[in-house]
Amino acid sequence: MTPISLPLITERLMIREIKTSDAPFFLELFNSKGWIEFIGDRNIKSIKDAEIVLKEKYLSSYVDNGFGSYLVLEKETQKPIGTCGVYKRSDLDHPDLGFAFLDNQVGKGYGIESSKAVLEYVTSNFTIQELYAFTLRTNPRSIHLLEKLGFKENGTYKPEGDDETLLLFTFEIF
Repeated sequence: MTPISLPLITERLMIREIKTSDAPFFLELFNSKGWIEFIGDRNIKSIKDAEIVLKEKYLSSYVDNGFGSYLVLEKETQKPIGTCGVYKRSDLDHPDLGFAFLDNQVGKGYGIESSKAVLEYVTSNFTIQELYAFTLRTNPRSIHLLEKLGFKENGTYKPEGDDETLLLFTFEIF
């Protein structure tokens, strides 16, 4: 498979690595209704808080793993609308796919479009045999999106330091 480089360009989106200068957008995303309901309140209340989280949890993944979370922008306007990426967690054997969008961008097909591009990117550039994904049982949109991508429900997962048990999905890469 021929490697694919960033930024990723789809019909409607541009997907690129996150930068600390994206902190104002992330402050908005981290405090959106959907993020808090389905991912949780991370107590990020300022641009400085967002910068710290980006440096510690997002940007470090590019160095440590070669991949991570990516900023999703509308191609035409270059306006950030969400994130999509692959995360490597210390308590899981395989990386996991994750995505989040601003509330007013949900339901427009950006999740499937960005996820397909990110899946193609990681499978052509990294030796990953299997991917996980997880979501709350109460998040039918994410469940539907994962199933549409070819993920299969495969039990549950309880993240370290979290009270919530999530549905676990797996995706085998050939």
